[in-house]
Amino acid sequence: MDQKRLFIAIATSIAILVVFQYLMPPKPRHVAAPPPAALVAPSPAAGVPAGAPPVPMAGLSTAAPAVPKEVPRLKIDGPRVAGSISLLGARLDDVVLRDYRETIDKYSPLVRVLEPRSEDHPYYVQFGWSAGPGTQIKLPDNDTLWSGSGEVTPDKPAVLTWDNGEGQTFEITVSIDDNYMFAVQQRVRNAGSQPVSVYPWSRIRRDYTPPTAGYYILHEGLLGVLGGTLKEQTYSTVKTEGEKRGGVSFESTGSGGWAGITDKYWLVTLVPDQATPQIASFRHISEQGQDRYQVDFVATTPQTIAPGGEAAAASRTFAGAKEVNLLDRYESRDHIPLFSYSVDWGWFWFLTKPFFVALDWLYWVFGNFGVAIIVFTLIVKLAFFPLANKSYRSMSKMKLLAPKMTELREQYKDDPAKLQHAMMSLYKAEKVNPASGCLPMFVQIPVFFSLYKVIFITIEMRQAPFFGWIRDLSAVDPTNVFNLFGLLPFNPAEYSSFLHLGAWPLVMGFTMYFQQKLNPPPPDPVQAKIFQWMPIMFTFMLANFPAGLVIYWTCNNLLTIGQQWLILRQTTLDKPRLART
Repeated sequence: MDQKRLFIAIATSIAILVVFQYLMPPKPRHVAAPPPAALVAPSPAAGVPAGAPPVPMAGLSTAAPAVPKEVPRLKIDGPRVAGSISLLGARLDDVVLRDYRETIDKYSPLVRVLEPRSEDHPYYVQFGWSAGPGTQIKLPDNDTLWSGSGEVTPDKPAVLTWDNGEGQTFEITVSIDDNYMFAVQQRVRNAGSQPVSVYPWSRIRRDYTPPTAGYYILHEGLLGVLGGTLKEQTYSTVKTEGEKRGGVSFESTGSGGWAGITDKYWLVTLVPDQATPQIASFRHISEQGQDRYQVDFVATTPQTIAPGGEAAAASRTFAGAKEVNLLDRYESRDHIPLFSYSVDWGWFWFLTKPFFVALDWLYWVFGNFGVAIIVFTLIVKLAFFPLANKSYRSMSKMKLLAPKMTELREQYKDDPAKLQHAMMSLYKAEKVNPASGCLPMFVQIPVFFSLYKVIFITIEMRQAPFFGWIRDLSAVDPTNVFNLFGLLPFNPAEYSSFLHLGAWPLVMGFTMYFQQKLNPPPPDPVQAKIFQWMPIMFTFMLANFPAGLVIYWTCNNLLTIGQQWLILRQTTLDKPRLART
């Protein structure tokens, strides 16, 4: 029975790592950055988002007019972002992050978050108005050429204005803080003789389906916190649900919250006035065979502007990197509910986020995330020391009991029932558990998963260097034994992921082998063969995991080897008790 339990434990441990490998492939596909955009403008083919009832949604034009490449723009010059706003259609469609590059090459292009419609990957934010009930008013649209002044900086906002020639003037004021949050104010002045009624709206449009990594543990697509609840939809879900519901895959009415579109490391989201009731919608729009995705907010009640009066609506737009501490600060300071949930902490958030906080603090202390991972490994080892110590003592006794076990198998080779009874008596006499060796592995599975999640999803780990050839802890070890660590001019991994085996995974495999030698040999020959192959299997599986995780596993193995070696030297058997068996 104990042999069966041990076999089940081993098989379960292997299965868990196989599931990791299958459901959470650690090596993302590299997606080339779109080229920097010059003076560009969106197509006037797009419609406006749905107004609150009774305002219907404007339809989309099926025509595809040429998108002009050169349009007037207002400059964005923030401490951490650069770019511009298109005066044609009043689009925030050109945002580049100053602190992040596409690759670890210091000369690679800066990361572009938003891109004009004239380029290959249109992605932009737009603000506008829909007419209220009974109001006939000329509104700005996608063909509108706004007048502009100033530039978007923390100290000086840019102002876009447009006069409809009928007594109403529309104004959009945009500023930015020291990071990635844009503040937007939409204002309407009525110099006409009659009151007018309008619904202010804002939207994010992504006019293409981006390539996604396809990771089970990573959400990429539309998301938001609406009604106090996190709502996530992948691009395929938005398309499927939108086709069933006239284009709207999700809709929520209420005040507060936020919604937008997220990539692995980057986020573009709308944050409406938290006190104003809004209708938030996720949409799929099919135009000339092209899938387009939209997140929008529109006020539930119109603004009525008397002659000589004006009305304003305030909102914010985040377009930048999902830095954990920054998101936490916006959440607490600006009262944006659950804004930090834009980072996909997953079901084990109660482990993943504390692990990140610990690693981030250790990075602040040591200045290197690789060192932080090593110190974190030591802390985790100390935390589980009492439990692991008891398990390793039992394993050490099992190793010393190996000769006696051999004698018992020889003595009762023709009577399995007596053999089982004799073995159980021996285990009871020496107070050992034959399955105890698997306990440390089961204990560290949640730690392994949560640390993997932290290394994989947080931008702080992106392109974080260690020492030597590890220049990105979130990527696989770039070396490969199959091309003699770069001496041969080809990349075997292009033919198969199993042909990628770096230096750190090899070191990890050797530490696992030596750790196994300190463990008692399984009593069953089949189990013994499985144990012999486990270091090789784990080496190839972890070879395609982020280097930071391999470093953690290696250091954990080294600490375990030291702990087991010391315990083995201190462990003895009760000879009289053994003799009575």
